[in-house]
Amino acid sequence: MTVLATYVERDSPVHRLPAGVKLGGLVVIAALTVFLRDWWQTAALLVLVALLYAAARIPWRAAAAQLRPVALLVAGIGVFQVLVAGWERAVLVCGGITALVALAALVSLTTRTDALVEVVVGLAGPLRRFGVDPERVGLLASLGIRSVPVLVGLAREVRDAQRARGAATRPVAFLAPLMVRSLRHADQVAEALAARGIDD
Repeated sequence: MTVLATYVERDSPVHRLPAGVKLGGLVVIAALTVFLRDWWQTAALLVLVALLYAAARIPWRAAAAQLRPVALLVAGIGVFQVLVAGWERAVLVCGGITALVALAALVSLTTRTDALVEVVVGLAGPLRRFGVDPERVGLLASLGIRSVPVLVGLAREVRDAQRARGAATRPVAFLAPLMVRSLRHADQVAEALAARGIDD
């Protein structure tokens, strides 16, 4: 399992929770992390996240794949925090970021995209009186969720192509072809939507 935040079919208590409950829980925990003051509180949150992954029976490879994209960023923040404010502050900050990324990924790993979109459409319902189309908001959310693994795949293709040619792995050399491929994919999606009668 290497695709980022792709639904994993399991019969677990976490999977059976309604999508709205999981999204609401994510929001509540994200808000509570603001009030964490001691490193052991963040450590306890990380233990809770690990228990939730175990309860959901998510393979460890799938769990590790969710944190890999932010590993370098978290490591850099951790080094900075250790030098500036000490190891306790580093654990507090980096642990909070890691926990929230892992929890957000757990929602995607244990909830079908359709269920997440239904929650978004329901939340956007009251905005209909202001001219907002909840169905279009749901479509946007669905496209955004489904585009994440596509973009990850495109990034891997660009990286593998550069390695095969022995090209330098400079940021510009990587980002330029990735941007071109991403825009090309967006054009293809737009054409497909237009062909189905959905305007731009």
